[in-house]
Amino acid sequence: ILSMGVQAVLVVVLLGIATTMAEEPQGEVEIWRNQVKLTCPKEGKWIDRNGPIADSSANETYTFSYTSKGQYRCEYDSLKKYRFYVEGNVCENCFELDGNTLFMVIVGDLLLTIIMMVIVYRCSKKKSPAGPPQPSKGKTSLGPITDSQFRQFTFLPWMG
Repeated sequence: ILSMGVQAVLVVVLLGIATTMAEEPQGEVEIWRNQVKLTCPKEGKWIDRNGPIADSSANETYTFSYTSKGQYRCEYDSLKKYRFYVEGNVCENCFELDGNTLFMVIVGDLLLTIIMMVIVYRCSKKKSPAGPPQPSKGKTSLGPITDSQFRQFTFLPWMG
């Protein structure tokens, strides 16, 4: 007769213990330009689709030049097997960009943009007091035309 909260905590703890105990060592695949590096969970013998690989006796890693997709496996601890399927696009002049580097580039770009905006804003501020511009005191007013100004014009017919 445990409360619902205690039962939920007990289930989470038991699931956490079960997954920790069931976790097997993991293999790893690294691709850099046209080189592929396979890492077995433990030191073992490497095998590809053609059979055992001659130059990889009892190694934890196997490095090769990628030419086509294929299946590889390492055998360790008597009969345990770890399988790899390698397929990808590689090129000689490619560069890998991980997520952290990309994030830092974006944050740096945003910071530099903000700094440039502040600099431009401060440099473009007017040094004079703000207010509407004062009109000049000459007779160059562009206001509406009065009747007396309109009568000053004489219209002549065009003879052509």
